[in-house]
Amino acid sequence: MKEAQPRTIFLKDYKKPPFLIDETVLHFDLSEQGATVKSRLSIRRNPDADTAPQDLYLDGVDLELAAIAIDGVELSGSGYELIAEGLRVIDVADNFLLECETRIKPHENTCLEGLYKSSSMFCTQCEAEGFRRITYYLDRPDVMSRFTTTIVADKNLYPILLSNGNQVERGDLDADRHFVTWEDPFRKPCYLFALVAGDLLNIDDEYTTMSGRKVALRMFVEPQNKDKCSHALNSLKASMKWDEEVYGREYDLDIFMIVAVDDFNMGAMENKGLNIFNSSCVLAKPDTATDATYQRIEAIVAHEYFHNWSGNRVTCRDWFQLSLKEGFTVFRDAEFSADMNSRTVKRIEDVNLLRTAQFAEDAGPMSHPVRPASFIEISNFYTLTIYEKGAEVVGMIYRLLGAELFRKGSDLYFERHDGQAVTTDDFVQAMQDASGKDLTQFKRWYDLAGTPVIAVDYEYDQDGQTFTLKLSQSCPSTAGDVVEKPFHIPFSFALLDNNGCNIPLIQDDDAVFANAPTELVLDFVKTEQIFTFQHIEKRPIPSLLRGFSAPVRIKNTYSRDELLFLMSNETDGFNRWDAGQKLAVEIIREVAESYAQGAELTVDQRLIEAYRGLLVSESIDKALLSKMLLLPTESYLIELSETANVDAIHHARNFVRDTVAKALKSELLKCYQDNLEAETAYSADFRSIAKRSLKNIALGLLLSIGDAEALTLAETQFATAENMTDESASLIALVNSDFIAPREAALETFYAKWKADPQVVEQWLSIQCGSVKSGSLEAVKRLMSHEAFDIKNPNKVRSVIGAFCNQNIVSFHNANGQGYAFLADNVIKLNKLNPQIASRLVTPLTRWKKFDEQRQALMQAQLKRILDEENLSKDVYEVVSKSIK
Repeated sequence: MKEAQPRTIFLKDYKKPPFLIDETVLHFDLSEQGATVKSRLSIRRNPDADTAPQDLYLDGVDLELAAIAIDGVELSGSGYELIAEGLRVIDVADNFLLECETRIKPHENTCLEGLYKSSSMFCTQCEAEGFRRITYYLDRPDVMSRFTTTIVADKNLYPILLSNGNQVERGDLDADRHFVTWEDPFRKPCYLFALVAGDLLNIDDEYTTMSGRKVALRMFVEPQNKDKCSHALNSLKASMKWDEEVYGREYDLDIFMIVAVDDFNMGAMENKGLNIFNSSCVLAKPDTATDATYQRIEAIVAHEYFHNWSGNRVTCRDWFQLSLKEGFTVFRDAEFSADMNSRTVKRIEDVNLLRTAQFAEDAGPMSHPVRPASFIEISNFYTLTIYEKGAEVVGMIYRLLGAELFRKGSDLYFERHDGQAVTTDDFVQAMQDASGKDLTQFKRWYDLAGTPVIAVDYEYDQDGQTFTLKLSQSCPSTAGDVVEKPFHIPFSFALLDNNGCNIPLIQDDDAVFANAPTELVLDFVKTEQIFTFQHIEKRPIPSLLRGFSAPVRIKNTYSRDELLFLMSNETDGFNRWDAGQKLAVEIIREVAESYAQGAELTVDQRLIEAYRGLLVSESIDKALLSKMLLLPTESYLIELSETANVDAIHHARNFVRDTVAKALKSELLKCYQDNLEAETAYSADFRSIAKRSLKNIALGLLLSIGDAEALTLAETQFATAENMTDESASLIALVNSDFIAPREAALETFYAKWKADPQVVEQWLSIQCGSVKSGSLEAVKRLMSHEAFDIKNPNKVRSVIGAFCNQNIVSFHNANGQGYAFLADNVIKLNKLNPQIASRLVTPLTRWKKFDEQRQALMQAQLKRILDEENLSKDVYEVVSKSIK
């Protein structure tokens, strides 16, 4: 980077705002040439501020200042100064009314922050620091204000004008223009401001709260999407009901609105009363959305709705506290999804993401605590650590306290801090005060980066009939040293007898055997700790870290025979799945070593028999079985490697998969046939989803071995499918097979059928680019010239470049380094268009330490090439500069 190094912001330097804004009145005049924004801010000095400057400093980026006045008197040039990324108002009073008029160009705003155009629609994205692109303001979350917003626009082009709160006035103006005024009665930071203007249809519904109030539910979409709204609205009503029943939280406005937008950097945004969604995260009907999309929409709608309390009514004091709202809300939406669907499968999916991607983040150059100590660009900290690990931290509090005390803690938190901007310490303190449990040591989870490692040792004494469990914890940091002080870890534990039944756990000889629990959450608080259990008559098998009760790594402690036993007998669904994953990892690693050495490849027959046992079992839950039949991903195998041999991992995993599929061909065919459903209306309930998932996994496995009968099944399913789940699953199976002509024909047919639907086209792009069979670098480059691709659209970028670099592991990591150069080329291009997307896209290059010296050098060279670019954004600079060796 040729310019001065961007400034680092530190948590330790936080100071309370010197000024507060009690009332914010906004007036937007929207046109095809741009937008004029008039703001009227009621400002006063903060009596609790750490400093008392004479001048007022406001944030502002890419704004044209047209007028400025204080208390009705226009300021001359000596009364203010335009500064880098802001405005200085000189020598202000203790209380005053500041009026500004700014001009902006939403149609030229490709970074999609602030106010911008998406197709023919105006919309906003203000989190984290987008509001400063709309008008000059104190753009920080601890400045909370009441907003009144008036929007003026052409009535024919923009008949719908939306903002936060309740509509209080509307009317027609000259020249076919009209206005609408919205008033939000709740104080909020400006990052929760929202505006939408467009030619949209609204789909209406209603919800009656637990106190009997009627809330209007309204979803706004472009006309062609009017039949894709019912699932989102049903998910919203289910979320509102769940939040009332589980947390006692009732919605507080008379209307709740959702808008679907095609161009959006994030998944969705919880703006008060007006949630804006990426179209891919909210629009669904059976013939265009898969089961996974249905479940994703349900979860995201719930997440954004739950933010109304955990994020809006109680918000974060500063952006270092981002996980205060995001971690807590991810925990809440995960619990909601678990209650709506399969709890075990939800836990498996969450942990899979955590162990594959967040653990990699924890070990990489962008590693940071759940509450970061510093950042250059806050947009880079919308990470898996903030969201997923943050949710795990809240989940650990839940496990330590239990459901009843956790609810008391959340009630106290909301009551104590309603209408405030607070910290993670405030959240933990509320939990501690409500429960009486000391969480002082536990707070280390918020302040330390890295993934703790637990070594497990155990011993059974036949004579004394005791079982002794020894736990040791350590936490290597990204700098290579070891965190010395221990974490407070809830370690869920059980013992299984030879029949797979849980054994009563007695730690005290005087305990009553009949009342003894069969599962415990152990308080693991020391570097080394020993737990002893009495009256164990026969040697048991321990069930460790049940339900993945803490985000830690466990050093392998099981033999293969023990893992096979747990695969068949474990009473904890998550641990049963995890035993299968551990066994598969061992065997794939063994095959990979043989491949690297040029030795004969063989698969441990016990793995095949274990899968056979699962397929013929009549008792196993189908939702769990569908997860157990999936081998660990290449990404996870790379994450587990000290130095990843990409080619060996790829070939070993495929060899194990194909060997299992060939050995179990008849069982897989039966599984496919048994789970074919009669022609009935599509349902997204978890039992139906489990059946479709099982059927399609079996089809994919059979097609991977070139089975002719499976090809016929796949082509028939592709041609006759009445839902997108089955249609796309058969397409994926064909694309990942060696049947080239059927693959190309299916891809051509699919695009011709769905080319008018952007969300389905995104699937079509992703399926190709994420497959080693169809996603060569040359093919990916051709797709970037296809009419369906638009580099300015984040979803298209993720579907093509993101899918290739993150899913198509072998092609991206080709030893010639061309995949790395391709990614760097596009990061450099996107840096000028959309820095947020560019910085997120570069992640695969930052993981260079996982690979051999040749690949390391090639990846580092591309990182340095990016860093040498002129006018590199703060977003990209921070990620790349931290990743350079």
